[in-house]
Amino acid sequence: MARFDGRRFSWVRLAVLLIGATALVFTSLSSLRWFNDVRAAEGGTGVFAAYVDVAVTPQLVFENPVSPAARNVVLSFIVASPDAPCTASWGKDYKLNDAATALDLDRRIARLRQNKGEISVSFGGALNSELATVCTDEKDLLDAYRSVVERYDVRSIDLDLEGPALTDSSASGRRARALGKLQEERAKKDEDLKVWLTLPVAPDGLTLEARETVSTTVNGGVTLSGINLMTMDYGGSRDKSQSMSDTAIAALEASHRQLRGIYSQSGKKVGPATMWKHMGATPMIGQNDIAGEIFTLSDARALNQFAHKKGLGRLSMWSLNRDRTCGTNYPDVRVVSNSCSGADQGDLTFAQVLDSGLDHKKQRPSVKSTDAAKPLTPRALPSDDPAASPYPIWDPDRTYVEGTRVVQHRNVYIAKWWTQGDVPDDPTVDQFSSPWTLVGPVLPGEKPRTLPKLPADTYPKWDVDKVYTKGQRVIFDEIAFASKWWTRGDIPAERSSESDPSPWIQLTEAQLRKAAESAR
Repeated sequence: MARFDGRRFSWVRLAVLLIGATALVFTSLSSLRWFNDVRAAEGGTGVFAAYVDVAVTPQLVFENPVSPAARNVVLSFIVASPDAPCTASWGKDYKLNDAATALDLDRRIARLRQNKGEISVSFGGALNSELATVCTDEKDLLDAYRSVVERYDVRSIDLDLEGPALTDSSASGRRARALGKLQEERAKKDEDLKVWLTLPVAPDGLTLEARETVSTTVNGGVTLSGINLMTMDYGGSRDKSQSMSDTAIAALEASHRQLRGIYSQSGKKVGPATMWKHMGATPMIGQNDIAGEIFTLSDARALNQFAHKKGLGRLSMWSLNRDRTCGTNYPDVRVVSNSCSGADQGDLTFAQVLDSGLDHKKQRPSVKSTDAAKPLTPRALPSDDPAASPYPIWDPDRTYVEGTRVVQHRNVYIAKWWTQGDVPDDPTVDQFSSPWTLVGPVLPGEKPRTLPKLPADTYPKWDVDKVYTKGQRVIFDEIAFASKWWTRGDIPAERSSESDPSPWIQLTEAQLRKAAESAR
């Protein structure tokens, strides 16, 4: 028998020592994971950001939030353009440049940031084609995602995957690889890019396709900030005796167990508190798409309380466009509307209830820390340069009709009704009394927008003695107008008010361009 250090060597003793040391290491690692998990539970509340449907009519003025709860928004949805599958568009109708012109989206985002708000951008949705499902070239797909992130300078994106986007495994792989590369690019520039998956859920948790999508994304190189569950539209899977909030909570708890398992199988051990930090919930407020499913303000309170209890990382809702009681002229609130919830909200909004007590930190600082401590000093109002203004500089002697855009002190305003001599940024007039609405700042590098010149004979000149019926177009003072109803003798550029509205409306830039193309 061999001897060691003057004593009899024992393989049994060595084995015991090794087992003990290994157990100590595992115990230390487990303790560290437990410590980190406890820290996650104590890491503050989650955030609230409501979805906004960008392309729907009427437009929501998200750039001027009605409350702090409405400051942070998830703009929806970026999808593939029908005529160019690797080109990003808003709701298939507006490519990014088109949205800047027709919706003034870039300027409105800048205005929201002036109002201490921030945006995230959501790709996909229930309608149209998510980019990865139709753009099969991975380089072009990466370019498409990058074009959105860079144009709007966003630090967080959301992938709302439903239908074909959820079942297409090839698309899931392409998407994961492209987004993983995009995150790497941003990291090299010290610019974080958070990525969330938004997935449908049933009361018993995520579907098989949803779980496979999470696995593909995690294993494909994407650092996920979290998984957001669409706690809505359960259909026959929901127990009708349960409230919508109880069903949402059941879905969240079941998904929590599933997601911990998915992360564990991917080699990423995640504690229970940490997992809650990586989860979110998005109810459809009021009347859902499924008859009998109504998410009430009481449901919103219960979900908010659950979010606080568990430390949920995110709460949202579909959608901010719908966050109001339907008007009395809307006859059947059981029919889903894009503009109201179908629930009696009184003086409250769903955003305020869901946001209660959550974190109002923006996704990035609006000023450098070195600038924050500097005292504010009086500044003169900035002067306007016609060569760097997208619209004409406001002129106190000129008449402006509804829809006209002007620039004053490097901000863009749009006329709400006929006006002459009313200062757009008059500080003594409230926003309801002013004939002007602030759209947002003049953006860096902007130049005057050249409206298309219509041929002289495109429309006839307005005739004081002629009868015009709805839809007829005329030229008055070199401006094109369309009649809203039967009219005779009403001057197109005449003063208009709520009590005495004008029968004429000025043609929009998009209408002018279409008319100019037709006249060629």
